Amino acid sequence: ALKGVTQLMRNNPKISISLEGHADERGTREYNLALGQRRSESVANYLMANGIKRDRLIAKSYGEERPLSLGSNNLAWSQNRRVEIK
Repeated sequence: ALKGVTQLMRNNPKISISLEGHADERGTREYNLALGQRRSESVANYLMANGIKRDRLIAKSYGEERPLSLGSNNLAWSQNRRVEIK
């Protein structure tokens, strides 16, 4: 998926994107915000390593605040641990 984003950004040099890190419900709010930030920064680092300038990337975290799945099980947790690219 990130190869496709990299190519899209190379082909459209005026596009900037937001990288939104998320976490599951386990852990404290502070921990999950930091974890979501590390996730979004990890994606930003990949894109920069592949030639995308940092000023085109906004990395932020929502922690556990915007779950994709409301369950409290392994499937829900795995769906909530993610980075959304917008």
